[in-house]
Amino acid sequence: MNNNAALRHLTTLTLSLALFVVMLGAYTRLTDAGLGCPDWPGCYGHLIVPQNLQTTQAWTEMIHRYLAGTLGVLILLIVFMSSRLRSNDQASSSILPWLLLILVAGQATLGMWTVTCKLLPVVVMSHLLGGFFIFATLCYYRWHLSATTPQHHAFWRVLLNLGIALLLCQIALGGWVSSNYAGIACIGFPQCNGAWIPTLDITHAFNVVLSSNINHQGGLLDNTARVTIQWFHRLGALVTASYLLLLGMALVIHFKSPLVRRLVSLVIGLVVVQCLLGVVNVIYLLPLWAAVLHNGVAATLLGSLFSLHYYLSSPGEK
Repeated sequence: MNNNAALRHLTTLTLSLALFVVMLGAYTRLTDAGLGCPDWPGCYGHLIVPQNLQTTQAWTEMIHRYLAGTLGVLILLIVFMSSRLRSNDQASSSILPWLLLILVAGQATLGMWTVTCKLLPVVVMSHLLGGFFIFATLCYYRWHLSATTPQHHAFWRVLLNLGIALLLCQIALGGWVSSNYAGIACIGFPQCNGAWIPTLDITHAFNVVLSSNINHQGGLLDNTARVTIQWFHRLGALVTASYLLLLGMALVIHFKSPLVRRLVSLVIGLVVVQCLLGVVNVIYLLPLWAAVLHNGVAATLLGSLFSLHYYLSSPGEK
């Protein structure tokens, strides 16, 4: 196996682990295991959960940390392997491995702050976004290592960039919902607690300047603020899904490339599944499997858009 092939396999493995870590992070939040170990990086001062303090929450948190650490080691290996390739090689000419290293270092810092700041919502949301960015960047880099020839389509790239921006805002809103425990603040669908536009409290709902000395597990906002967060998340889902579906249909009509059509079909399918999972979460009050899968599908959707971005963003033959 040559160095390029080895790097491709390593990146694929790292990509798979990154998605699993994102979903395990969601599981950790949803099972209230975020403070299962109240210190960092160990657990009660130990690298393994102490025998007399072993709980499901503590082990959930530590397994998440072990796998996140493994992800960091794999990304370090990607940087090392890519730097050893010839300077004129496609893989070594990319700055993406170094960007991944910066992202994983920032993610480790956010992981520490998540614990030391006692689940401060803005930190938890940022930690979630960091995991999504790492996964999406790995998707982009894996395409960079492939034999696929990217094309240059400036107009479609602008539209796709807008779709990515909308999705990132929606993911951030989802993280804000989760970190403020607002997932079931709105009962019923499509209405929210029997109203199309419920009583809103935007000032308190989106206040990111909160004390880091208070334990935020369980959330501190009142019900009106949580309803506001959930309602805006639903509104964001409507806008984002509509835009991505319309963009997907336009791309299918314009492009004859089988690769583009497969990627667009994946995006459309993931948007539909994500919307259905959102409805299931509301109607059945956040079943664990659906809530975890909701995070995984969102990450996969972002990775799919990054994949399309790779194909449409580089100079090539139109």
